[in-house]
Amino acid sequence: MKVCICGGGNLGHVVAGFIAAQGKHEVSMLTQRPELWSKQLVIDAPDGTSYAGRLSGIFSDARQAVPDADIVLLCLPGYAIRKTLKQIKAYLRPEAAVGSVVSSTGFFFQALELLPSSQVLFGFQRVPFISRVTDYGHRARLMGYKDCLHLAVEHAGRPETLRAALADMFQTPIQLLNNYYEASLSNSNPLLHPARLYDLWGDWHAGQCYSRVPLFYEEWTERAAQLYLSMDNELQQLLAVLPVRKGSIPTVLDYYESTDVPSLARKLRSIEAFKGIPAPMKAVADGYVPDFQSRYFTEDFPYGLAIVRRLMQQKNIPSPTINMIYEWGLPFQSQ
Repeated sequence: MKVCICGGGNLGHVVAGFIAAQGKHEVSMLTQRPELWSKQLVIDAPDGTSYAGRLSGIFSDARQAVPDADIVLLCLPGYAIRKTLKQIKAYLRPEAAVGSVVSSTGFFFQALELLPSSQVLFGFQRVPFISRVTDYGHRARLMGYKDCLHLAVEHAGRPETLRAALADMFQTPIQLLNNYYEASLSNSNPLLHPARLYDLWGDWHAGQCYSRVPLFYEEWTERAAQLYLSMDNELQQLLAVLPVRKGSIPTVLDYYESTDVPSLARKLRSIEAFKGIPAPMKAVADGYVPDFQSRYFTEDFPYGLAIVRRLMQQKNIPSPTINMIYEWGLPFQSQ
């Protein structure tokens, strides 16, 4: 198949290299900085091995990247989805499938609005890989896999065909979800990150500096776990009134195989793929301050938590913890 990856971030690197290295598909890139890319993309795997994939083309112009693609896969932050969908719309083949590597930042809501009603859409509930760029355009690190992926497909006459193709492409079992709500309303990053950010800096004020940068996950506190659990409890109330299957979005405790706040905190501290990840901060003259340009702020609040909050307001479901954390983070999104 001909696959076009849109977006040259962490996930874009690893997804493109992972698929290309199999040698079964033509993989091209649509990126803002094609001049920085090599056609040979090396991926370092968790077991210490490395493999290389060769890209068929690297473009900044959708007219070159998109017209021949069977699958167009967005590996983009929430703020870039609308702009990219508008860019590629005129060049999509009617039978092409357009998807997002993760759906919790508004992909389906925007694609259903902007693309033709017959365009096949798909989106993953959670990202397939934990990824980090090590040499932009040349090398990246695949830090962790999922045992199973969950996928929503819309407008496809035979969604099973697309599911099977993607399962082979990602070399991971994939289960189909009932609808796009089940992929879009995640209790992963849109709740996980804001809970920890509020735990770290809920009392931060301008001019305040910190002496060190904490580890985001390895120093996860029980307070952060309690906030995360409270937000998830509110989300589960929303899911109960939407057309989603019970259990299609597991509770936080179920997903992390935990039973209470202390065990959830311990679990998040222990996940190997999360180790070494610092809290989003930047150095200033007197120490460190929160980095409000981090995707933890620019994506998870306006394109993740905001969607959950808006739906809860529409359904008149109380969400005191979600409201508190969203309103705390709102002023920082413009900084």
